[in-house]
Amino acid sequence: MKALVYTEPNQLIYREEPDPVPGNGDALLRIEAVGICGSDMHAYHGHDPRRKPPLILGHEFVGTLVGGSRAGQRVTGNPLIHCGRCDFCVQGRNNLCNDRGMVGMTRPGAFAEFMAIPERCLIPVPQDMPAAAAALTEPAATALHGVALAQRALFRPLAEARALVVGGGAIGLLTALLLRSQGCRVSLAETNPLRRASAGRHAGCTAFDPRETAPAPGAYELVVDAVGGKLTRPAALAAVQPGGVMLHIGLQDWASEIDMRRLTLDEITLIGAYTYTSADLRATVEALHRGVFGDLSWIEQRELGAGAQAFSDLDGGRAASAKIVLRTH
Repeated sequence: MKALVYTEPNQLIYREEPDPVPGNGDALLRIEAVGICGSDMHAYHGHDPRRKPPLILGHEFVGTLVGGSRAGQRVTGNPLIHCGRCDFCVQGRNNLCNDRGMVGMTRPGAFAEFMAIPERCLIPVPQDMPAAAAALTEPAATALHGVALAQRALFRPLAEARALVVGGGAIGLLTALLLRSQGCRVSLAETNPLRRASAGRHAGCTAFDPRETAPAPGAYELVVDAVGGKLTRPAALAAVQPGGVMLHIGLQDWASEIDMRRLTLDEITLIGAYTYTSADLRATVEALHRGVFGDLSWIEQRELGAGAQAFSDLDGGRAASAKIVLRTH
């Protein structure tokens, strides 16, 4: 099969690779489309020691089952390979499983024509759902999971809230779209002018450059840090209203300081949101199919064989879209 292989930092090669051999309990998928995630970019730069080259990256996928009783059915899947036995899995919180692996990290990913994945991880996709929309399930589920956590912590309904989303990448834009669908007034901080323009056009939010216009201190009931950087964390906390909620989704930097004294004195709720559960993924497929996240016309589609250039364009800030989806055919 053809695959896009991460061979060393800042290098991807489109080449022939052995076809995957499904293990016990695995399903074989013919991949239709796969999105480029920020964590793929992190690995591409050599900043993720868990993703060791040579490796086929990619975990935002949609494909068709090959063989078996359900051959031909379209599916996406939970790329977090959970154990299914621990307390977290039994509780339905399999994103917190301590014995989890991951597609595109501990096993070959979806930047390929075929991929094997445990059958228990599969999520059905409507047969008429566009491939690019279905491939967006994973990042959209991250937004859905985080917004659900924030909604439970807010003192008043989301529809009454003013929200600031820091970061106009895929997670930030999808979060803004989801918040807007629930009546929230949304502003978005993004340094890339191409992404700012796209966010304003497609998400209907007020997009600005935080280097030129700092968010008003204490102006927002909800602030979502979809970057997770040393600079964005304190800026996000400063923008939260007393009694408000700061939702932390981004994982750009490993460590940084925030003002814990202000967090305490102003009774701000700080929530960390990590990925999604299988239930979130199922709900997200339905939400995407119903148009909750809009028409998704901002997605850019390219061929898998052009994947190396797509990574280079994303790295250089030359891509206007917050999400590039690679098609295998």
